[in-house]
Amino acid sequence: MTPTKTILFPAIENVIKTLNFESISEERKTVLQPLIDYTQRKVYNGKEIRLNLICTHNSRRSHLSQVWAQTAAAHYGIKNVYCYSGGTEATAMFPMVAKTLEKQGFQIETIAEGNNPVYAIKYATNAHPVIGFSKTFDDDFNPQSEFAAILTCSSADQGCPFIAGAEVRIPITFEDPKAFDNTPQQAEKYEERSVQIATEMFYVFSKIKQ
Repeated sequence: MTPTKTILFPAIENVIKTLNFESISEERKTVLQPLIDYTQRKVYNGKEIRLNLICTHNSRRSHLSQVWAQTAAAHYGIKNVYCYSGGTEATAMFPMVAKTLEKQGFQIETIAEGNNPVYAIKYATNAHPVIGFSKTFDDDFNPQSEFAAILTCSSADQGCPFIAGAEVRIPITFEDPKAFDNTPQQAEKYEERSVQIATEMFYVFSKIKQ
């Protein structure tokens, strides 16, 4: 039976066409393999796949990873994938993350204002939006057991040797685009990091056999 793929927004589909798996080094593919293995085991066993993408402040890389992982799963028709994000502390989703995703074709609505805004991030007309806001990785909004903890920054990787409830702990770290905040390269560097994360998440889900 052929899996039913979600029809993504056309602008996102255009971004996907530019993703180049050959840009992923063999060393990096080794880093990604544990996530492929975890996801594949869940699919074979008919289990739900819960991924909690974690960085220090849950402000940039973890949100980009959460959104692109959920989108990749939908694109490849991998069912029962639920992506979350969290930090070792809660701050706010950095506005440039929302701007970058919007530029790449996502529809974003701010559903709560304040110091820690809440965003609804849609990748397809009929798909449930990803809810983006900053929270700790063990927040009640996130799964408390039977999930994979994906560490997207080195400081969270070093600072979280143990994550309660996680079945596996997988470091997949990315460089922080924050280094380019308030510089002329800011928009370019956020887009570059978003494309890298998208490429790697799509590579992961492209390897999953139904």
